[in-house]
Amino acid sequence: MAKPRSPLAKAKLEGRDQVNAGRFKGRKEPTAAAPLGPPPEWLSDTDATKARSAWLLFQSEIPWLTASHRMLVGMAANIQGRIMAGQDVGVQAMNLLRQCLGQMGATPADASKIAVPDADEETDDLLD
Repeated sequence: MAKPRSPLAKAKLEGRDQVNAGRFKGRKEPTAAAPLGPPPEWLSDTDATKARSAWLLFQSEIPWLTASHRMLVGMAANIQGRIMAGQDVGVQAMNLLRQCLGQMGATPADASKIAVPDADEETDDLLD
């Protein structure tokens, strides 16, 4: 089975668009009209689930997510929220969460490849 393509935004964060310029030359990807945004109303924090908190966690830890990822993040937030609330989730739910995280580029292997500039570096770049 072929390896899934990395999103162009993720490749830019990792610098792979510079290292493997030919691989990304001419690539057309859908542009997101908006960032991920706040959690939907149907996600809530209760005693049984902390889905809204899980959404906010994903939003802060996976910065390349956009509005087109909302359904996938909602599914992952539901499962992660149950875990955060101390609920017992089954093997199938854990497997689905792992798959969602992999599709969002949030697995440990992917996270180790991403190089996000420090806040100081961004500020310095803006001043130049």
